[in-house]
Amino acid sequence: MQSYEADKASAAPVPLPAEPRSQPEPNKGPGPRKWGRLVFWGKVLVTLLTLGFLYNSIFAAPDTAAAWRTLLATSLSGAGRTPVLLALALVPVNWGLEAWKWYRLARHLEPVTFGRSLRAVLVGLTLGFATPNRVGDYAGRIIELKSRRVSALGAVFLGRYCQLVATVLAGVAGLLYFLLTFYFNGYPAAGVGISVSALLICLAVLVPLYRSRLLLAALGLWRPLRRFRPALAIMPTYPAQALHAVLAISGLRYAVFCAQFLLLLHAYGAASPFGPGLAAVAGTFLMKSLVPSLNALADVGVRELSATHLFGLLGQPALPVLSASLSLWVINIALPSATGLLLVPGLRVLRSTRPGR
Repeated sequence: MQSYEADKASAAPVPLPAEPRSQPEPNKGPGPRKWGRLVFWGKVLVTLLTLGFLYNSIFAAPDTAAAWRTLLATSLSGAGRTPVLLALALVPVNWGLEAWKWYRLARHLEPVTFGRSLRAVLVGLTLGFATPNRVGDYAGRIIELKSRRVSALGAVFLGRYCQLVATVLAGVAGLLYFLLTFYFNGYPAAGVGISVSALLICLAVLVPLYRSRLLLAALGLWRPLRRFRPALAIMPTYPAQALHAVLAISGLRYAVFCAQFLLLLHAYGAASPFGPGLAAVAGTFLMKSLVPSLNALADVGVRELSATHLFGLLGQPALPVLSASLSLWVINIALPSATGLLLVPGLRVLRSTRPGR
């Protein structure tokens, strides 16, 4: 939403004694596979309901299709053309920052170049386009490395977590504005409690980043999560200076996202004051990040519902906000994914020609 030598002794997972096997208990409940299927179909249901609600609230309105065509025509051919072109110009900046972040993380594992990092990011974006929670992003980046691929899982997770930290810090501030302005205005005690809770949330998301050994210890407490410890064991080996740099790059990338969204809103005529508008953008990104999705397509409904609700509180009509949000998805996800698709067919050939395979 990131040239150092790893300390393998401290990063290795602690072996645990084998636990005695117990006799299987019948009628104990659904097994892990059944729970996995239930979770999958639950996500499908949530996605369909979200898209259905979005359709009924926006597209099913009388004359909406005609109004949307008029909006797109007037915005893209008139004064809105310049903001749209500026938003498009920021797309290479966006993914260039993501490649820089991965370069800073990957060089901790092995020598890499920025070009390889950019290729890994684009291929990962393409592979993650249709996979649950974009797990294909991990495969696209790891396949570009020559060694230490288990540790690379932890490096990819660290980069995504830094992006999540930036999203949470800004998003909590944005949602706090709406809560204090529209929902708890006139209730000072409740406002203080919400503000303190927001501060605690922001501090809590920073703990796993700078105290990752605590995260590893917590994973060891619950047996199903212990399998992630070998991959995440790389996290404590990153020095604080490297974490600062990756977090700063994540913040810059988040600022690019916000700038693109604001430019597209301006292009489609959704003119909110800068402060409240920025709070709505930050709140939209946070609400989208907190909802697990089946794939990149499922993100569309979640983000659009969040954006139309928050900007609706600011008195903005739904149609321009929806157009801006959809355009943001197209230029930042759909188009770069198509670019990365051109690189995917050569992966297997590229891997087979590398020495040491």
